Amino acid sequence: MIATTAEHAGVPEVLCVGEAMIAFAPVAGNLRTSDETRMFVAGAESNVAGALAHLGRRVEWFGRVGDDPFGVRVVDWLGARGVDTARVVVDETRPTGIYFKDRRGAASTVYYYRAGSAASGMESADASQLALGERRLIHLTGITPALSPGCDALVESIMERSGDAQVSFDVNFRAKLWPADIAGPRIRELVRLANIVITGRDEAHTLWGTETPQDVRDFFPDADTIVVKDSDIGATEFRGDREVFVPAPRAEVVEPIGAGDAFAAGYLAGRLEGRESAFSLRLGHVLAARALSDISDSPALPDVAALHELAGRSDEAWRRSDVTVSDNAYAATSSEGDRR
Repeated sequence: MIATTAEHAGVPEVLCVGEAMIAFAPVAGNLRTSDETRMFVAGAESNVAGALAHLGRRVEWFGRVGDDPFGVRVVDWLGARGVDTARVVVDETRPTGIYFKDRRGAASTVYYYRAGSAASGMESADASQLALGERRLIHLTGITPALSPGCDALVESIMERSGDAQVSFDVNFRAKLWPADIAGPRIRELVRLANIVITGRDEAHTLWGTETPQDVRDFFPDADTIVVKDSDIGATEFRGDREVFVPAPRAEVVEPIGAGDAFAAGYLAGRLEGRESAFSLRLGHVLAARALSDISDSPALPDVAALHELAGRSDEAWRRSDVTVSDNAYAATSSEGDRR
């Protein structure tokens, strides 16, 4: 039997669709040696949903979870962050997916246990329940179509039935889910149905052989907006015939997974607010810096005003700033050490 978690009331402006999981990461050391781990909710689309809600957007996450404590934890965590979960489906026959991070310094290897998960049971028919025509923005990633044929069909159906909603698509290539020779052509087809495309320069090279951000733009000339992230170098937005680059700030790196989702949330929040491109890219960088500073994929965020203060700085002030964001405080310190 499959049941929804609650009655739905109202339609949030943003819809994020994908798989949310439970992740485990060693507090110190690695999985082989650590006696203590942290457990937290993870998943690209739910990470984005939680951050967007923190930034003041009305957002809904849709997916399927198992009828188990992990599924309850996913729904509770998102609800506590202000995310609407009323359409989430609880599957009594399949489990909530989990994964483990094996930390090696500031890098991690990921071990998935998500085959046959509740989320993999999503299908194109789910699209009819999502009030697609009433959204301002629908956020999807290249992870979901890799989970099952049904998930692939759902993503395409959502994109084709999006109506006036803007569709953002984060490439988010995961080699452990599908090989590049299959993912590349399929993701390219889906990208053509999106309005806003977000990708890393490295994954674009793996999938399509592009070298530079401009190469990525040239590869998708018809996309309204392309945002190319280039690790700790910066991010470039191509919107129409305009190009805007914002360098990445210096930031402490504890663990990198989740930073791309945080960037996407910050950037999309800026777009939803009608901000200029540079502000949106900076807000993405600031949230990414926070994610880099914690072992969880979606750590607690500082006050929105503090995030906006840094994102709103001048180009010169931005270039001088380091970003240090702790669990309970926000600080932006210039390279000379004066507090700002």
